[in-house]
Amino acid sequence: MDTVGVCGSDVHYYTHGKIGPFVVNAPMVLGHEAAGEVIAVGAAVTHLAVGDRVCMEPGLPNPNSKAAKLGIYNVDPAVRFWATPPIHGCLAPEVVHPAAYTYKLPDHVSFAEGAMVEPFAIGMQAALRARIKPGDVAVVTGAGPIGMMVALAALAGGCARVIISDLAAPKLQIIGQYPGVTTVNLREESLAEVVARETANWGADVVFECSGAAPAILDLPRIVAPGGAIVLVGMPVDPVPFDIVGLQAREARIETVFRYANVYDRAIALIASGKVDLRPLISATLLFDQSVAAFDRAVEARPTDVKIQIRLRP
Repeated sequence: MDTVGVCGSDVHYYTHGKIGPFVVNAPMVLGHEAAGEVIAVGAAVTHLAVGDRVCMEPGLPNPNSKAAKLGIYNVDPAVRFWATPPIHGCLAPEVVHPAAYTYKLPDHVSFAEGAMVEPFAIGMQAALRARIKPGDVAVVTGAGPIGMMVALAALAGGCARVIISDLAAPKLQIIGQYPGVTTVNLREESLAEVVARETANWGADVVFECSGAAPAILDLPRIVAPGGAIVLVGMPVDPVPFDIVGLQAREARIETVFRYANVYDRAIALIASGKVDLRPLISATLLFDQSVAAFDRAVEARPTDVKIQIRLRP
């Protein structure tokens, strides 16, 4: 592999380099967002060839499981996910990966963008769960890396505009540069009041909760439109209260997201088409021998950082 990405509060890796056998001596190899170059293929592989530029889906289910047969392999209890103990990750010169979960990148899509497919796939999953209708107004609570991915996926999925909220002004400035995005700094404005003003007091057709914060979750009935959809993307560390009656009064539909399934092809197609540009979310790129510095920077959680990448080769 050749490049890995790290981001402010999350750690993400992308490998841009070689895919093949490797031996792990470290206690745990990290990394789950990957793009690289094929150096060998099995005899039965027909859609990939040596030299192809690819990205990889990090979760491998049991293909014979009930979840896999239902098309929801992301919730298969038997999934083996890169960098999830005891499974080693992809921050290594070479890895072996099933062809079924390896996707060819168009020539004009960089390895850096290929590694971003993994987090963007979460946004794609959320957009599909929302069942967006063309022209919908969406709200995203939380402008972290995943919240940004969800906002871009919602726009690509047909939303006319996205209102996104956070406490961090630098994060809002980054995502606010995209056309169709309205930002709300929660230190200065009430999200519910902004949504009411922007929707003539109707509410948002779709609300993506990406913060995992109890206040945001409690506020959902004040934001979602009658008959609208709520997609829970963020994962609270502890149980949070939920205003069920408030949501019932609006007959809001509730969906949940856990990773993604069957969306990588679509994510790559959107990036390749130019309809989704993830490059502004790459905050810095460091070489492999600067990996410690990259992780130290991730621990700092700088508000201006979204994705930091590590290249495994110059």
